[in-house]
Amino acid sequence: MSRFNFIGVIVSSALSVTFVTAAEPGTGPVLKSEHGDVAIFPADNAWNQPIDALPVHPNSKQFVESIGVDKQLHPDFGTTYRGAPNGIPFVVVPATQPKVPIKFRYADESDPGPYPIPDDAPIEGGPQSEGDRHILIVDPANKKLYEVFRAFKTADGWEGGSGAIFDLSSNQLRPRGWTSADAAGLPILPGLVRYEEVVEQGEIRHALRFTCKKTQRGYILPATHFASRSNDPNLPPMGLRMRLRADFDDAGFSPQMKVVIRALKKYGLILADNGGDWFVSGAPNPKWNDDDVNTLKRIKGRDFEAVLTGEIITR
Repeated sequence: MSRFNFIGVIVSSALSVTFVTAAEPGTGPVLKSEHGDVAIFPADNAWNQPIDALPVHPNSKQFVESIGVDKQLHPDFGTTYRGAPNGIPFVVVPATQPKVPIKFRYADESDPGPYPIPDDAPIEGGPQSEGDRHILIVDPANKKLYEVFRAFKTADGWEGGSGAIFDLSSNQLRPRGWTSADAAGLPILPGLVRYEEVVEQGEIRHALRFTCKKTQRGYILPATHFASRSNDPNLPPMGLRMRLRADFDDAGFSPQMKVVIRALKKYGLILADNGGDWFVSGAPNPKWNDDDVNTLKRIKGRDFEAVLTGEIITR
């Protein structure tokens, strides 16, 4: 499958099957860097698809309640947190960046190395982190994205829990059943809130990555992997799209945070991992105004609705 205009499918056997196609996409996001500019996947990629016109998922109420109607949206990005950059960092490398060997714990679902990881590659949470320790590397010249989960430097190169290589010019998905550097088998970079988009460009043209504590044993494409043993149909599956309700009032928010709010309404969220409820991922930047970013916590779970984008795959 090379194109991913969303097709909404009602999957309950008690309901008739309905198909809904999203509107044609516009221009996708572009990452600008000293090593060149690169589109973050084609404009018709699932991450870059507007979902504001798609139908509400028939199980939306239950999904939202399972995550928490009264819980706050948590912007998981900013300047620093506990002495480390706050968010998931990434590094842009030249085409000449040397590739180094890397060994994976889950090698059967990882793309083998070598990976072009600099010795000083930024690690999520900092070098001493005991968390997910993601490393994200962008190679604009070759239009490649390399992502690693639980990355550690070794004498011979690197080791990690899992890793994935994505062609930024393609809509090709991971094999079904495969993870990536994220539980859902999705790339991480395209779902990050980035300072340059919010403040400098004034527009986010993609969905945002989010997490919740409890998920079901199922996924919706473009996710390819689940990370749960629960068959509870009221828990959200990986790949579920949520959007901020159209009637949410953004009065009182700064112009910068209104950029994020517009994206939440137009492109929404994609469930990508188990983690904090309603945690929305972004890249750290020393220029963020943390007090301003934290105003997003005024948004509550009840302000979201789940969107119907495809069937839930449980195998």
